[in-house]
Amino acid sequence: MGSKMKVAGFLALGAVAGALTTMQLQAVARSSMAPLPLEEVQQLAAVFDRVKSEYVEPVDEKKLISDAIAGMVAGLDPHSQYFDKKSYKEFREATGGKFIGIGIEMGMEEGLVKVVSPIEGSPAFRAGLKPGDLITRIDDTPVKGLTVDQAVKKMRGEPNTKVVLTVYRKTESRSFPVNIVREEIRMQSVRAGMAAPGYGWIRVSQFQDRTVDDFVRKVEELYKQDPNLKGLVLDLRNDPGGLLDGAVALSAAFLPTDVVVVSTNGQLAESRATFRANPEFYARRAGTDPLKKLPAALKSVPLVVLVNEGSASASEIVAGALQDHKRATVMGAQTFGKGSVQTVRPLPADTALKITTARYYTPSGRSIQAKGIVPDVWLDETAEGNVYAALRMREADLDKHLSGADEKKDVEREKARDEARKKLEDQLAKTKEPVKPLPEFGTAEDFPLQQAVNQLRGLPVVASKTAAGEQRAEAPAASTK
Repeated sequence: MGSKMKVAGFLALGAVAGALTTMQLQAVARSSMAPLPLEEVQQLAAVFDRVKSEYVEPVDEKKLISDAIAGMVAGLDPHSQYFDKKSYKEFREATGGKFIGIGIEMGMEEGLVKVVSPIEGSPAFRAGLKPGDLITRIDDTPVKGLTVDQAVKKMRGEPNTKVVLTVYRKTESRSFPVNIVREEIRMQSVRAGMAAPGYGWIRVSQFQDRTVDDFVRKVEELYKQDPNLKGLVLDLRNDPGGLLDGAVALSAAFLPTDVVVVSTNGQLAESRATFRANPEFYARRAGTDPLKKLPAALKSVPLVVLVNEGSASASEIVAGALQDHKRATVMGAQTFGKGSVQTVRPLPADTALKITTARYYTPSGRSIQAKGIVPDVWLDETAEGNVYAALRMREADLDKHLSGADEKKDVEREKARDEARKKLEDQLAKTKEPVKPLPEFGTAEDFPLQQAVNQLRGLPVVASKTAAGEQRAEAPAASTK
């Protein structure tokens, strides 16, 4: 792969973070039908007839209609989407937090699938896969040359079917086959551990159906390890968002009862709402509170929230709420800037429409659409500076994005991205070797996490060497209340 293609790959990964951002309100089908514009409908029918009768090859009528609907919705904004039967099933799996597969959190390294972590209790976990293992073949197919999506599809499949992985383990300098039987996997969107003695780290990678329950369980485990935690780091880096009620619940875990977490405003009456730190706004069942088991100390433990350009939507709601209420110090980089709400409307034939229905606002009334949450303390990705930060896409870079308040074209950001791209291309062209990947989140080499712990300890923090001064000035005063 040429250097330009590699850089394009990094940019695509940034775009994926934006594409995944979805906040789902209650999915309720509406019975009202607005009158259709007759002339335009007749025009659509005429085009349909011409394509069906004159196209060089026979076309599927249902596919034509499906593509027409998808095109109509795609023209609205980057986050509205029409789901056909297959994509709707995949969407429900993603937000539901379960799928059929082998059970690994994965990344790509040198063109191979890298096991970031086997999901506890999964077939991969029971088969003995370890973090850092590289998967070189899936059945008879070499992994090199496959995209991430292609590799994922080959490892997923029907329940109780077998897949054979060829695994290279660096620490043992050997390759070996692993036979795994696929089964239903419940994804773990929350990880936790001790970042340092007395200081906990809890990472939320996406807001799914089970995220709140998993969060409560992980917090309980942390407090069992150390009932007198001195500080906590809430890590929302690269969290693309997810379910709105999960964001409200996570914010409520740290905030006083009944304070405002987020408000929304849109064309429909149901889109104009205020969500508070109260079970009424996040509990799935009336009269229950999924947060009731949390230790009382969580309301006052010194808190840092880590964010970056990949933190979007629901994760921005949490960061914005905790920042506005001065409950936490937000550290890292300016977030993605997705300040819109999508509602999923089921349609006939197991299809659905995900449509933007509102903008959301932080407790102080800030809209972060196309801007993002500005951190209190700017951090670089590594001690040496930023490698990929300027390359990552943000909401303002997406075509047809909703305009933000007082949004202006960010010429400086475009210039920085072009310079970073050229620098990376030159580096790749000279060395002919892959750029060293960033350290995994939560490890001893995780530079931003080290700085977050220093902040909690009251030790010097190595602030960003590259963040623009005018951006720093926009951030509210830091607080670790």
